[in-house]
Amino acid sequence: MRSEPLPPALPPVPTPMAGASFQGREEIRAALLVPLSGPYAAWGQAMSNAAQMALFDVADERLNLIPLDTKGTPEGAVAALEQARTQGADIILGPVFSPEVKAVAPQARAWGIPLVSFTTDRSMLGQGIYTLGFLPESQIQRVVIHARSQGKQRFALLARADEYGQAVAEAFRNVVPQVGGQVAKVEFYDPQAKDVSNTIKRFTESDARTRGRDRKEVGAIPPPPFDAVLIADEGTRLRTVSSLVTYYEVDIDKVPLLGTMLWDDPRLAAEPSLQGAWFAAPAAEGYAEFERRYAAAFGSRPPRAGTLRASLAYDATALAAALVRQNLDYSAATLTNSGGFAGMDGLFRLRADGTVERGLAVREIAKAGIRDIAPSPTSFAQPGM
Repeated sequence: MRSEPLPPALPPVPTPMAGASFQGREEIRAALLVPLSGPYAAWGQAMSNAAQMALFDVADERLNLIPLDTKGTPEGAVAALEQARTQGADIILGPVFSPEVKAVAPQARAWGIPLVSFTTDRSMLGQGIYTLGFLPESQIQRVVIHARSQGKQRFALLARADEYGQAVAEAFRNVVPQVGGQVAKVEFYDPQAKDVSNTIKRFTESDARTRGRDRKEVGAIPPPPFDAVLIADEGTRLRTVSSLVTYYEVDIDKVPLLGTMLWDDPRLAAEPSLQGAWFAAPAAEGYAEFERRYAAAFGSRPPRAGTLRASLAYDATALAAALVRQNLDYSAATLTNSGGFAGMDGLFRLRADGTVERGLAVREIAKAGIRDIAPSPTSFAQPGM
């Protein structure tokens, strides 16, 4: 481990009520529920490693972190939760996957043990069940606010027709009007289809816009009925969809393409149709520092896929440790402190409904690579948050 740790800063928290603190407690226990065996063992071990890093950086001697194996299954998660209660856990960190959270949430709620999970499924959140998972709302809000600052008003969405696409669409419809934009169009496509060209052609209204015109005539084709397009996808499908959008007469120099954290993939820099595109994600510097420190401590970089990062376990453990150091508690009032907390993935705050709001950077895709073009906020009091 490095000799000069960088613990997350903890903004001021309201003074707790009498008795609502860890003052005088000799030991506080946090149970970490992750898959330490089974097909997801590599992920669970990485998250356990990250939690140990946070323990080293932030915790005092009173915090006891108890890693428990969920096996990556609902049944394993229930067994781990029962172990956590038997061992007197004051807070549960995890589990990782949606079926696990659904399995343990009712019992954790009934026992009154706060649970900070890593899921992106919000269906079981609230009443003491939280998540640090990267939900679509903060990502869409950040990139749409940036687009609004560049004069964009009418926003369209292309989303794959699955659970993720539906979640993005729900957030998109809520967020865009909230920040002064207009929802111009929402279109879904089959992620299993071999050819989605007809869907994209309909979405761009290229037939109506090009009817009676020579496609080679510069400036002769009217613009599409939107100023910016958010595409909720990743990898090969994203490259296909973005290419089709440009093929059907959408000028990305005037109508920027927007994305989510799924775009945080250096391979996308080679895609011509994504040059200049924007997406929201944690600032590169913070996560790169986490990766460097993790590699120095454990000999390899942590695994990373989409929105699942070992740094989530670091931030959850650092949150639990920081509250102990300040002799606070794990009550709803403390966990949902409006000032939020600063972690490896940037500023975050838990809401009473169990969701998490994040302060993210705006990143741009270019041939030279992906770069931050608008910083993540340092406070939730900043304009646009």
